[in-house]
Amino acid sequence: MDENKILETAQEAALKAGKYLRDSFDDRPDVQYKGEIDLVTERDLNSQKIIFDIIQERFPDHSVLGEENLDIDRGNRYLWIIDPLDGTTNYAHAIPMYSVSIAFRAEGETRAGVVYIPMLDELFYGVKGGGAFLNKKKLSVSKEQDPAKCLLATGFPYDRKVSKENNLDHFAHMIMKVRCIRRMGSAAVDLCYTAAGRFDAFWEPKLHPWDTAAAALLVSEAGGKVTDYSGNPFNPFMKECLASNNLVHDQMMEILSREKTKTS
Repeated sequence: MDENKILETAQEAALKAGKYLRDSFDDRPDVQYKGEIDLVTERDLNSQKIIFDIIQERFPDHSVLGEENLDIDRGNRYLWIIDPLDGTTNYAHAIPMYSVSIAFRAEGETRAGVVYIPMLDELFYGVKGGGAFLNKKKLSVSKEQDPAKCLLATGFPYDRKVSKENNLDHFAHMIMKVRCIRRMGSAAVDLCYTAAGRFDAFWEPKLHPWDTAAAALLVSEAGGKVTDYSGNPFNPFMKECLASNNLVHDQMMEILSREKTKTS
């Protein structure tokens, strides 16, 4: 498989979908609900169609998995994973922090990832073994070794009102150990910012493959580490994600594992 063609396709699709979302941003979208607080808009659906059409044209025999009820299994070893609008709640409230995420997997391994932040015109991308980049500039994770000086990011699951595994205990404990914690509203952005050294670490439970598949690769390619809370190698079908600059990973994992034990 030609990884350059894969990456070029993902970049083209992300940029085209991102332009659509950016051009439509000033007009508030019609909002529907997938759950009590889980939003979807026609912009999510239109963005997904833009991306799917480009992939379908170039690679008609590949499988595709997208957030908005898109699951085409063509029984081969190639899979595209799409989040057409990561940060729908932000978008629906005219908050300009959202992203488009596209990952390509071959034989169960993420081989390429692209995340585009339209309002900042930031294109994050990389292929396995080739490094991670932001607008052609190579990325490296931060060098911070002291958790007390770390800036972290996290998010909370949609079922936080009814589930005990809602990240509130982790958040309360973690914020006492670090400099501060941000909640951006897009896991793909959080992971990309970790790859870029803007955040020192990120964690979040109950994510989906489209949230993490592309950006988790970029963290690894930038020199970081991505696992579950117990240190097991990450894959995007896991329900726990801990990403860091590697230097503080063990300390973050210790906090999360201890709190997980308390709540289990």
